[in-house]
Amino acid sequence: MKYDNPVFEAAYGTFAQLPPSKLPEIAFAGRSNVGKSSLLNKLFNRKNLARTSSKPGKTITINFFKLGEVRFVDLPGYGYAKVAMSEKKRWAEMMEGYFNSDRNIRLVVQLVDMRHSPTKDDLDMIDFLSQTGYNFIIVMTKCDKLNKTELNARREAIKEELAHIDGAEIIEFSAVTGEGTEKIKKSIESYLEEA
Repeated sequence: MKYDNPVFEAAYGTFAQLPPSKLPEIAFAGRSNVGKSSLLNKLFNRKNLARTSSKPGKTITINFFKLGEVRFVDLPGYGYAKVAMSEKKRWAEMMEGYFNSDRNIRLVVQLVDMRHSPTKDDLDMIDFLSQTGYNFIIVMTKCDKLNKTELNARREAIKEELAHIDGAEIIEFSAVTGEGTEKIKKSIESYLEEA
């Protein structure tokens, strides 16, 4: 699969606006500021296709990117505390609508910041994916920000923190060095082939 010609299709702020699911979708989920947009930009080898920001809560819409006959879906980040209750409610309705509307979701790429233990929201999302039977992989972002000792300590801790997850592939990723990019692409492609 070639990743060099993605097109930004549209951004939707409510579930009701979402177009029908006619193509296989690869969805990217994770808390605010975990690096979803940076990962998409790395996969597509583009600097600013998906907009990144140092401020959490920047992606407040579901953003669709088309690559050949596949859609890549950048979901809004969860867990950002400084958001109004009405905004959290809108987000919850949008996410529930997205996941419960019989879309052709082949894989969910669940991002977790490797520097920290998964948050309650991270674990809730992973449990949701597990219980609903979605295919998912876990991408541990920002691994370049840890030194060797910290990295090894976090690897051991992750085994405990995610011990209840059966068989999900866990990939370390850095948007800076590109580490993990090829593994993520291979995973995406294997789930797309499973039609």
